[in-house]
Amino acid sequence: MTRGFYIGRFQPFHNGHLSMVEQIAEDVDELVLGIGSADDSHTVRNPFTAGERIMMITKALVDYDLVTYAVPIEDLERNSVWVSHVQSMSPDFEVAYSNNPLVIQLFREANIEIRQSPMFNREVLEGTEVRERMINDGNWESLVPEAVADVVDEIDGIERIQMISGSDSDGN
Repeated sequence: MTRGFYIGRFQPFHNGHLSMVEQIAEDVDELVLGIGSADDSHTVRNPFTAGERIMMITKALVDYDLVTYAVPIEDLERNSVWVSHVQSMSPDFEVAYSNNPLVIQLFREANIEIRQSPMFNREVLEGTEVRERMINDGNWESLVPEAVADVVDEIDGIERIQMISGSDSDGN
C-alpha cells in the first residue's frame, strides 16, 4: 500500500486541486491532504478556517474511491524543521506531491520522494482568482466542486470575504 501527501492552503479547495487529487489517486492507495496555514483565517489570503477547509475537502471527495485524511498543518517560521513538523502531524507517507519550489527542496533535503504534476488551467484555477471573484460577486462557483460551493454558502463565506476585504476608510 502506498500513501501520498499533498499540501496546500486550499483557500478554497478548487477544481485545480481536485484535478491534482484525481491524478495522485492513480499512484497511491491513500492520500493525506495537508491543510497548510491551518492557524490562519479571516484574512483575504486565508479567509477560511482549517475546519471549514476540512469540510470542503471531505465533502468534495466523498464519492471518490480513495481513502483520504485531511490534516491541519500550522505554519512554522523555521523551514529547516518544517518536514519533521509535517510528519509529526500526519499519518506516515511514502511520497509527497507539490509544485512549490520551497516545499520540493525541503522534502528532498529530508530524503522523501517528491513528485510534481502539471498545473491544471493555472491562469484561472488558483485560489487568488477564486477569492477575487468571491469578493467582486463574480462567477466563482464554476471554479470549485459543487460541494465546496455548498460549504461556502453554509458558512456565509462570501459575506465574510467581502467584509474582510473592505476598508474601514471613509474615503477622505
